[in-house]
Amino acid sequence: MANFKVVLSDPKDGISYKVEATAGMAGALIGKNVGDIISGDVLGFAGYQIAITGATDKTGIPARRDLPGLTRRRLLLANGVGFRPTYPGQRRRMSIRGAEINGDFVQINAKVVEYGEKSLKDYFAPAAEGQAN
Repeated sequence: MANFKVVLSDPKDGISYKVEATAGMAGALIGKNVGDIISGDVLGFAGYQIAITGATDKTGIPARRDLPGLTRRRLLLANGVGFRPTYPGQRRRMSIRGAEINGDFVQINAKVVEYGEKSLKDYFAPAAEGQAN
């Protein structure tokens, strides 16, 4: 079974949290696409809506939202995810992943779109207190 590290960003507070998605949580993420909005219940955050903003596979290759499927492809890029040109007009052939999440991914980037009753700080506060001791 796949395991993911989900980096969950909170735009309101400007803080990112790391969530380990294993077993059932990871299974619920497989088949989703970059750009999809999922229920926070999948990750254990009741009442939240979470948008998947990006992903990276086990070799560090990023996923592009506009590339359908789940395979890795070599594309000629001029800008966007996976390539930052160093001079105007530069293009380069780069390996890029499709937008569909599968077991080859290691990290999934997400952000909160709609908040629940309990704040994210409350969910992660017990873990932070345990590390301080």
